[in-house]
Amino acid sequence: MIEINATILAQIINFLLLVALLRAVAYKPVARLLQQRSDKIRNSLEQAEADRKAAEQTLAQYKAQLSDAHKKAQEIVEKANLTARQEHDAAVAETRREIERMKQTAQAEIENERNRAFEDMKSQIVSLSLAAAGKVVSKNLDTKENDKLVNEFISSLDKDMFADLK
Repeated sequence: MIEINATILAQIINFLLLVALLRAVAYKPVARLLQQRSDKIRNSLEQAEADRKAAEQTLAQYKAQLSDAHKKAQEIVEKANLTARQEHDAAVAETRREIERMKQTAQAEIENERNRAFEDMKSQIVSLSLAAAGKVVSKNLDTKENDKLVNEFISSLDKDMFADLK
C-alpha cells in the first residue's frame, strides 16, 4: 500500500518548507496588498459618500440663497411698482390741482373782463342816453317825435355790445 520511504518524507518536508516560504514571501504581502486595496476602496467610497453629502448640502444652500434672492427681487419689484404708482398718482393729483388753479384764474379773468365790458357799456349807454335826452329836451317835441328819437337811439346802439349779455 503506501510505502513510506525517505522520498516521501523529503517531499513532505519540501512541501511544508514551500508552504512556509510561500506564506512568508507571497501570501502575507498579497494579503497585505489586498487589505490595503480593500481599505483604499472603502476609504474612496466613504469619501465619495461624504463628497455627495457635502454637494447636497451645498446645493441646498444654493437653492436657499436663490430662493432668498428671488424673494428679495420680488420685494424690490413690488416696492418699485408701489413707488411708481405713488409718483404717478402724485403727478396726476398735482396736474389736477394745476388745472383747477388755471380754471379758477381763467374764470376770474373772464369775470373781470365781463365786469369791465359791462362798466364800459354802462358808461356808453349813460352817455348816449344823456345825448338822446338832450335832443329830446332841446327839441321839446311831441310824443311821436319822442318815440322816433328813442327808436333812433336804440337802433344806433352797437348790437355787438349786447351780444356778450346773451
